[in-house]
Amino acid sequence: QARAQLSRLPPRRIHTPEVGAMDCTAAPQVIEHLREPLSFTPFETRWVPQSARFVILGQNPRATGAIRVCQLSKGKSEKLTEVEKPKGFKCGTFGASAIEDRHLATGDYVGNVQIWDLEDLRKPIWSVKGHDQIVNAIDGCGGLGVGNGAPELVTGSRDGAVRVWDTRMEDPVISLEPVEGETPADCWSVAFGNSYNDSERCICAGYDNGDIKLFDLRTMTLRWDTNVRNGVCHLQFDRKDIRMNKLGVSTLESNMVVYDLRTYHPTEGYAGRKEKVTKSTLWGCHFLPQNREVFASCGGNGSLTLFKYSYPQERVDDHGRRTGHQRQGGNRPR
Repeated sequence: QARAQLSRLPPRRIHTPEVGAMDCTAAPQVIEHLREPLSFTPFETRWVPQSARFVILGQNPRATGAIRVCQLSKGKSEKLTEVEKPKGFKCGTFGASAIEDRHLATGDYVGNVQIWDLEDLRKPIWSVKGHDQIVNAIDGCGGLGVGNGAPELVTGSRDGAVRVWDTRMEDPVISLEPVEGETPADCWSVAFGNSYNDSERCICAGYDNGDIKLFDLRTMTLRWDTNVRNGVCHLQFDRKDIRMNKLGVSTLESNMVVYDLRTYHPTEGYAGRKEKVTKSTLWGCHFLPQNREVFASCGGNGSLTLFKYSYPQERVDDHGRRTGHQRQGGNRPR
């Protein structure tokens, strides 16, 4: 067991007496900045790197795709462009793009993986038929000055395959296929991590049956796998460009698990802490870029819960005895 703690950051109490004064000093709070009405169902929103623009991806009522680019201007959202495409979009990332290009990679409902120039959305600058069914998740690494190694994309699909792409080629660099003859598990989430030099890189995939698989791309081996008993809606490393440190996992049935990827037991695997957050599905677990010990869970009931992770000082067995498997790298990772 790892004596890690997940501390909920209490909501700030705001008092509004008749004079209009507000007490905003008690605790963190999340303030709605603006609200944007949409004519389509949004599935992904991404900030355009180093800008005040953001992209919304989704599906129109007639199952066509929608890409909307907006910009924050004087506290309001200004729509710069909106285009309709033949198929709906499920996911997107800027993670494999050069910072000067800021190209958007997307996955759609029929298995296409495409890259778009936001300055000209008439047609993609790169497109492949990546999967036989919907692309549920996509992540990028090696771009934007984050992480080492070549720019790559990883995609996960309902067909059960997880594939890594070099956008200079049309065929996947790596294709992790389900076992032939078995009903494939639906891959719901993928993420890059451990990209701290030019040779090291891992991908993690979460599936609808609760499986989590960690693949080492350097050694081409399955590094670790486990099952969390509920479908994995989302997973994320706290940072991509350092040695693996933490992995946040959100699942169906309102469960969230945070694994300490520097505390490993040869038979029990990575240390982790499980928390029941809400009475609904947890659709996301997202780390704060400025402080990776703080992260938020996104509940299906509309709740947004902030947590702070406290590292364990040591590991103990079920009887409270020290096992000797201490956290690697000291109390605070670099």
